[in-house]
Amino acid sequence: MKLSAIRPVALLLARELIITALLLLGVSLVVFIVLYLSPGDPFSQLIATQQATGPSQPKTSDALQTFSAFQQYLIWLTHLLQGDFGASLRTGLPVLNEIVRVGINTLYLTIGSMLVTLLVAVPVALSSARRGMTMLNWPFTMFAYIISALPVFWLGYVVIYIFLHKFNLFPIIFGFSNNQKLSWLYFLLPIFVLGIGNGTLSEIVRYLREEMGRVLAEDYIRIARAKGASIWKHAFKEGFLLPVTEIIAAKIPFILGGAVVVEQVFNWPGMGRMAWQAAQDRDYPVIMGIAIMAALIVRCGSLLQRVVSIVVNPRASRT
Repeated sequence: MKLSAIRPVALLLARELIITALLLLGVSLVVFIVLYLSPGDPFSQLIATQQATGPSQPKTSDALQTFSAFQQYLIWLTHLLQGDFGASLRTGLPVLNEIVRVGINTLYLTIGSMLVTLLVAVPVALSSARRGMTMLNWPFTMFAYIISALPVFWLGYVVIYIFLHKFNLFPIIFGFSNNQKLSWLYFLLPIFVLGIGNGTLSEIVRYLREEMGRVLAEDYIRIARAKGASIWKHAFKEGFLLPVTEIIAAKIPFILGGAVVVEQVFNWPGMGRMAWQAAQDRDYPVIMGIAIMAALIVRCGSLLQRVVSIVVNPRASRT
């Protein structure tokens, strides 16, 4: 890769990393304010778990209350920057290790669901953009709009009912199966449900169809068509790659929100289910650790979209 192509990406990454650091600092400040104002002094409990897992000597909640609000925030932030999210009030285990352990399962779920969404939405959108609304792609387009309107938890229970009561295949507890040959089915069903029920299916179809239709109407595409060149090769970057990365980056928060529901419905051992359980148990270190991690994931998705945009159009780094 030429230096002229690397430089815009490097400048973008430097700028975006600074913005990411400021964003996470802002998120930590909001987290601090919410906890500090909550009844029961949960913030002192959170710092106490950090002190107990950190290298320094533990401090009791009574001792922490002698510090000012700003001093408590600095203590918590210092441990946070060192990777110390504290220990779970329910299990006593380090929060960061627990988040990493279940976060891998959430990555499987979210990335797999994105692939399912694209496998369904992209062919419908490209066909509609190329040929318009025909009798072939019209039913698939309506299916995308209808399925996106259904609540994801309802769709999950319908899938469980069909496979459990009609086919007697789905286990009540996820991951438990007497038939190892069907273990792949229990892994794919939650991914399929989140992929078609996360609410992004219809938006990807609509947005990609509009953007591809706009690009296909450009003069350089008409010239390529007149020369007999490949239309899709010329329209790929602007008509497909950029719109797909933009819509996925914008919908990452919604996909994570849907993952919380799907993990609870299917007993999927991920961050969403852990956050749900932590909210029930008032396990503040886990809740705050997941909040910080979720903000980081959303920001990474936005950063990836910006990198793709700069690679396609280096002049975009100036904006």
